[in-house]
Amino acid sequence: MPETGLRNPTFGLEQSNLKTTGKVFFNLNPAELAEESIRRGETRLTAHGALVATTGQHTGRSPKDKFIVRDDLTENNVWWDNNKPLSPEHFEVLYQDMLKHAANMDLFVQDLRGGADPKNELPVRVVTEYAWHSLFIRNLLIRPTKEELETFVPKMTIIDIPSFKADPARHGTRTETVIAMDMKRMIVLIGGTEYAGEVKKSVFTALNYILPERDVMPMHCSANVGAEDDVAVFFGLSGTGKTTLSADPNRTLIGDDEHGWGPEGVFNFEGGCYAKTIRLSAEAEPEIFATTRRFGTILENVILDENRVPDFDDGSLTENTRCAYPLDYIPNASATGRAGQPKNIIMLTADAFGVMPPIARLTPAQAMYHFLSGYTAKVAGTERGVTEPEATFSTCFGAPFMPRHPSVYGNLLRDLIKEHNVDCWLVNTGWTGGAYGVGRRMPIAVTRALLTAALNGSLKNVEFRRDPNFGFEVPVSVPGVDSSFLNPRETWADKAAYDAQAARLVGMFIDNFAKFADYVGEDVLNAAPRLAQAAE
Repeated sequence: MPETGLRNPTFGLEQSNLKTTGKVFFNLNPAELAEESIRRGETRLTAHGALVATTGQHTGRSPKDKFIVRDDLTENNVWWDNNKPLSPEHFEVLYQDMLKHAANMDLFVQDLRGGADPKNELPVRVVTEYAWHSLFIRNLLIRPTKEELETFVPKMTIIDIPSFKADPARHGTRTETVIAMDMKRMIVLIGGTEYAGEVKKSVFTALNYILPERDVMPMHCSANVGAEDDVAVFFGLSGTGKTTLSADPNRTLIGDDEHGWGPEGVFNFEGGCYAKTIRLSAEAEPEIFATTRRFGTILENVILDENRVPDFDDGSLTENTRCAYPLDYIPNASATGRAGQPKNIIMLTADAFGVMPPIARLTPAQAMYHFLSGYTAKVAGTERGVTEPEATFSTCFGAPFMPRHPSVYGNLLRDLIKEHNVDCWLVNTGWTGGAYGVGRRMPIAVTRALLTAALNGSLKNVEFRRDPNFGFEVPVSVPGVDSSFLNPRETWADKAAYDAQAARLVGMFIDNFAKFADYVGEDVLNAAPRLAQAAE
């Protein structure tokens, strides 16, 4: 096979079971990948030197088309209520058909790492049909040095071929789109979708499966650290503010989406960021905005004007517009991707009901309750078919990426919070003054002011009230914050409507948590909101 680029001389494409009559590009740098992607018509240059790509009909993840091979390894270790099984026989047919489909293609290969902790890293080989997908995943994972590449041996292989269409009758899939993971052989097959986020989330899913066996907590979270080594972890689903709120100019960014928490502290899984850009502005998010004007950044589904300047207010292709860039494009990003033990945990929710306060203090039992509940709203465009915010419970703030039962992650979190005496907060970045469609989104200035007070410790010293619906503590007043925001009922014109919404949401929490009742202690069960109190 004709090839170019740098690789381990003893680990070529054949060792990944791939053969092609086309050309193989190993570990090309950003300039080379940009050149190839433009030459092949995959991307266009923006006025500022970034690349813009469109992803066709798939402008978000396809969770209903994601499968894990059900075999003797995974049978008793995977949470099958949440993960779709694929037989080993179907996977093998799919695998061989995809290899045949790629047999005449030019292929792009990146050898990368998931995990900044050398003791818990996952070496990954990513083989892609598109040059821009290769640049995307190079931006987002950790890039080995030239010397490290010469001896690199992957422990997982991802084959990403968007032009391959699965056959449901032949391959056991739901549609022509497929994301299939074989945990025993550590092979991931992606076909029928051009949405690059599927590649990065496959690495996250694999680490979520591997790390709990090592007593390391995998987390769908962003993280940053202050000058006093005060680490903060931000849990939350896409669109709740993980990337925005962790990009704080006064704190060092560890990472924006996926981390592990082990005996030596917190470590990033990635080497880049994948930020939402819809309505992005230089005023509100200057650090992220600046990355969209850097060479090598990839803009997904962003509309360009006649001068090729990105229009971040245009969501005509999708509300889920994104930019993917290396972590060092953020001026205050960590060079190591590692930090010490957390002092604060922030659980972010975008409450579409307009019931939750902008910040609440949680006991350890309440923290586990809300972690397992994972309440938020799916933000428009994050998944196919979601066109407006929709209330949802996504356990561990990342159910689509959690192969093991939520109690595995919940118990790890509980033990780590107790061991390190971590303060826990619930932060609503959703709606105030009414539900979605009536109220408005919580002002980011309010959220940032409350977070600053929580992280610098001053929030501990203010007066708190007990929320009648959820039982957690809510500050009565905070310097620099309009107190009306702190009591969500007072922001509603129709107080009776607020009470009805609160009772409805409490009922949803109770109904959702019933499936976890057998896996938690009495203290967590007692941390649940009370329907009778909400009705009162």
